[in-house]
Amino acid sequence: MAGRIKRANFESQNILLKLIADSGLSLMMKILICEDNQLASKAMSVVLDREGYETVIASDGNSALDILRNHEFSLVIIDIHLPYHSGLEIIRFLRTDLKKKTPVLIVTAFSDPQMQRQANEMKVSGYITKPFNPDDLIMKIRSLINE
Repeated sequence: MAGRIKRANFESQNILLKLIADSGLSLMMKILICEDNQLASKAMSVVLDREGYETVIASDGNSALDILRNHEFSLVIIDIHLPYHSGLEIIRFLRTDLKKKTPVLIVTAFSDPQMQRQANEMKVSGYITKPFNPDDLIMKIRSLINE
């Protein structure tokens, strides 16, 4: 009997995976990278893509807001200093306007206590200071999305 249950579970998983593949949905974790420095955003994207994450890049605050309005993400990585809207404004929009509890990781070159206080009030999940080790980024992300 145990053999039949295992075989049925395996067949059910295969059917589910086929349905997901046929629907065009993805099982990958989707991460939004909000970073205006093209080199930094590309580096993060490459590191995360290699780890099996799906990444979307927003190079300024306006595009970040548009993307967040129209897509769901497992995690948002955000620089504090972005053109048009600051990282804190985008986090406020995510929390207040969209009412989402998506984990947010701030990646910044500056360690400003006032910014950290404001970010903590908005339930930011973590910080990484630039420049960072790619392994540290992956470990932090895994801890935030509970892999």
